[in-house]
Amino acid sequence: MEKTKIALVDDHLLFRTGLRTLLSAQPGFEVCGEAGDGAAFLALLAAGPFPDVVLLDIDMPHMNGIEAASRALDAYPDLRIVTLSMFGEEDYYFRMVSLGVKGFLLKNSDIRDVVAAIETVRDGGSYFSQELLRTLVSSLKSTPQPGEGEETLSEREREILLLICKGLSNNEIADQLFISKRTVDKHRANILAKTGSKNTANLVVYAIKHRLVEI
Repeated sequence: MEKTKIALVDDHLLFRTGLRTLLSAQPGFEVCGEAGDGAAFLALLAAGPFPDVVLLDIDMPHMNGIEAASRALDAYPDLRIVTLSMFGEEDYYFRMVSLGVKGFLLKNSDIRDVVAAIETVRDGGSYFSQELLRTLVSSLKSTPQPGEGEETLSEREREILLLICKGLSNNEIADQLFISKRTVDKHRANILAKTGSKNTANLVVYAIKHRLVEI
């Protein structure tokens, strides 16, 4: 079975070394490249091999994660990026999601969360650590946000939206609500359309920003 290729982009060599060691010990994972800043990351993509998932730091010298993600996704729209962040960088999350980033992990995450994020994003999903979601909600509590979209969602759609924000798959939502996956698929498509969200990551941030859910 072909291994999942992962690129690590972070300016701290010690952090990259530790993460590479942990990921290399996971069955089916291979760290295919590393970079210490955004410019080196873009060169890495051009040189290959092309990664299945990128773990990308936000705060880096020369070219930060936001600019690097923007340029990388312009050139490679199907690139799957998981952002690595620290507490206090919440202001950047909305910008990163608008660029097309697929997931967020705090740098103090357990390796099990890192593995879950890589596998979820590799398979086409989006991943937000629950600790990060709670941090986002907390950071927005004191800031008035528009309630745009609140009246347009039905009670069932809001229920499904909450479960999406908690990281459940469509199959898991169907099992929990005792409805068919096809019904969940339809509700999910309606929620995306009503909120103007392009993907699940956009939807999660939209829902939190507009206080449509409480995590």
